Amino acid sequence: MSMIKHGMRVPARFRLLACGLLLMASAARAAQFDAGYVDVHTVPMLAGAIEDTSRSDPSRLQYAVPTVVAVTSAAVKKMLIAEGWVPYVRPLDETNTDLVFKKGRQGLSVSFTQGLGRPDQSAVTYSPNRIYSNVPFPDGAIDLVFDETRPYLGCIAPATLEAAQDFYAREMAAIGWRKLTPETAASWPNADLTASVPNGVRAYYDHPEGDSTQFYKQKPVMLTLTRRDDGRTNVDIRIAPFALPTDLEAGDTAGLPEPKPYKSSSGRGNARTSTRELIVAALADLPAVEAFYHREFAARGWTEQGSAPLAPGDEVALKFSSPEENGVLHLGRKYDFTMVHLTAQVKESVLAARAKAKKDADDQFMKDAEAMTKQVLADDAARRKAQAATLSDAPLQALAGSNTPLPVPENAQEVESGDGRLEFNSSSSVKALAAFYRAALKPAGWKEEPSVINQPNMAVMEFAKAGKSISMTLMQMGPKVNVSANGSGLRMAAAKPVPTSQPVSNDSVGAQARASAPLEADPDSVLPVPKQRTSTSIGTSKLPGIEVPFRRELDASVPAELGDVLAFYRRELTKLGWQEKPDGAVTSADRVQLAFASPQGPAVLKLGRAQGETSINLVQKNPEAAAKADIMPKPGQAKLMLGNMGNQDAVLTINKQTVKVAAGAGGPQSPKGPMLDLPPGKYQYSLKLAGRPARNDTIDVAAGDAWGLMVGPTGEVLPLQMY
Repeated sequence: MSMIKHGMRVPARFRLLACGLLLMASAARAAQFDAGYVDVHTVPMLAGAIEDTSRSDPSRLQYAVPTVVAVTSAAVKKMLIAEGWVPYVRPLDETNTDLVFKKGRQGLSVSFTQGLGRPDQSAVTYSPNRIYSNVPFPDGAIDLVFDETRPYLGCIAPATLEAAQDFYAREMAAIGWRKLTPETAASWPNADLTASVPNGVRAYYDHPEGDSTQFYKQKPVMLTLTRRDDGRTNVDIRIAPFALPTDLEAGDTAGLPEPKPYKSSSGRGNARTSTRELIVAALADLPAVEAFYHREFAARGWTEQGSAPLAPGDEVALKFSSPEENGVLHLGRKYDFTMVHLTAQVKESVLAARAKAKKDADDQFMKDAEAMTKQVLADDAARRKAQAATLSDAPLQALAGSNTPLPVPENAQEVESGDGRLEFNSSSSVKALAAFYRAALKPAGWKEEPSVINQPNMAVMEFAKAGKSISMTLMQMGPKVNVSANGSGLRMAAAKPVPTSQPVSNDSVGAQARASAPLEADPDSVLPVPKQRTSTSIGTSKLPGIEVPFRRELDASVPAELGDVLAFYRRELTKLGWQEKPDGAVTSADRVQLAFASPQGPAVLKLGRAQGETSINLVQKNPEAAAKADIMPKPGQAKLMLGNMGNQDAVLTINKQTVKVAAGAGGPQSPKGPMLDLPPGKYQYSLKLAGRPARNDTIDVAAGDAWGLMVGPTGEVLPLQMY
């Protein structure tokens, strides 16, 4: 808002500044929407369109319509044709689903996208497309191929040859093109304006003043009109051959020579691959491109070996070779391009030499690694032996006054205990510590289970009593021995004695103590689980390349009553937006099964009682992720995915179907193995590997489930529920 009051005298310099800013703003907008640049906000929209006004952009317009993309695209094309816009395609861009239009000097680009999460809706975007090299389109022309930057035009005009000739003589002059004569073409020493066209006419034009945009000064063009048998006329406008480069610059793609200038270029492979390929649309005549390759082959020491069989569209096909490769060069014409297809294949002898060199290098690497490993192990054994000499074999006494669930020796250091576990370090040997615990636990009624791990530097000890267990690992760690113990026996041992006058339930006293506390959710768990759990595991199912898992499963055990755990899950799952479903619900004193609908998909909660605790099994499925991974079962059926991690093919027979599972199928290098659709039920299957006896087993599948059967490296079969 102006701060100058009415009636005040404004200094002249302020008035000049304001006028200058206004003129600059007007000039900027005028430049943006000059006669060759369409204001997309003046282009009509489809009926029912809702314009996106979230961003103000003078060079872009987007709106939504309630139809699928295919219908929307056809409707937009029809609407714009009725408004005088002429559709065309660009050379080599025939498969593009976007639309491009021309009206006089103005161009328009229209793109389409599916509505976000709504396949029944479309978004339409208009963008200006400046016509840098303008040439006239005949009225009613079909099969229009046009490049607005060179220019190039190919089409079929509905007029006769004579009418088309009159049209172009008139319309080319109207937009600044001048017909070349021997005098006006004198600046082009190679210009030949006399060549005749069978059944047609040819004319040459230049644009001496450049076009109005001054993007670049237009090169001379060649107009060719030829009469068709149906009375219509073929139209072709392209850069005049004498204005094209003859001495082409060399580029390099995939290690192969690439002629410049070009419209597009792509390569595949490199010096380490067995095959290399180059595809180029060169902006030059075929003789110039052929001369380029004769020059480049010689410069690289490649030998030409005569002509090769012509492929469809070829005009030239040459064979060549280098000391390591054999190759073929294909050249042909399409539109106004010379199309280059160059392939090079490493010779068999070179491949064999490379394979031998790699094998020799791998063998040497393995020998060096084996020697290094032996040396490291020898050094480690010597070090351990020296460290073991410092450990004491002397008998140990229990540390007085310790409140740990198990007695610890008097030289125990860094003692940690709680939640059914005990850990400490000691300067005594593994042998002395093992003897200490055998002497301490045997009188208390603990029976030692046999163990195959009983070495001077490591021992594993298992004890059991009255359904409880203690597992201990004693391992030399440098100059000390680390002792770690866990198990339900430690929780029982840590509980306070219960007075004999009070009844004792089947649950442990420690579990009763934990059960009395309110259950709290662990904030770090992907699926809800109480902090007070004694065990937990979470599994996810997903395929390589798909980050979102399509199945999550939680198993846990909580020292709490089943009713308390059920109340915990109803509370926590409701917080997450899960809705309990009545279908198939089971609620009894010792078993619960409930179905839920979660934001990601269906879920099932199962609770039970085991060893005085409440067991938890919570499964959540993600149908969207399963569909993306292509493992979603058909309605009413189960899906079975087969994989083979072994190094030889396997044959699986199930439900009267025999399937060959190739080595590596379903693994990291080949994620998609064979899949079978099965009705729900229990099936017996048989697996056969060459040179091994058949393995037989059963699998039980339910409707809506997806299971994987993975063959391991040793021939075993691992069933795994994937969805």
